[in-house]
Amino acid sequence: MNKLEVLQTFIGKEFTASPSPFTKWLNPVVIAAEVGKIEFQYTVREEWLNPMGNMHGGITVAIIDDIIGATMFSLNEDNFIVTINNSIDYFSTAKLNENVIAETKIVKRGKQFVNAECEVWNADKTRLIARGTSNLFKIS
Repeated sequence: MNKLEVLQTFIGKEFTASPSPFTKWLNPVVIAAEVGKIEFQYTVREEWLNPMGNMHGGITVAIIDDIIGATMFSLNEDNFIVTINNSIDYFSTAKLNENVIAETKIVKRGKQFVNAECEVWNADKTRLIARGTSNLFKIS
């Protein structure tokens, strides 16, 4: 079973088979997974909040970076692909126990570099919370 097929076996369930301890801590539920496109759902927890009771911006960027990493696994490449930069725009926030949806797509897949995008939405996708782009580099 390849990496994408493993992701697909978790559709509708928590992604407990991730090789990343950090992904397991974020505790995403896999909504959809195909080559170059992933959709995860997260539930905002108390330890994710800033002093104002909103989801901390650091958690938002962590979700974006982490799901983009999972998207690289969906490509089923032999190379390991690492983030070389992130750019995040914040538009809104989320509250305790709110579900948020993160969805990714590959913008450009080259021989050495990949550019990917992620949007984080509220549960019904009526409010964009953040959008991030990443450039990633393939290493052996």
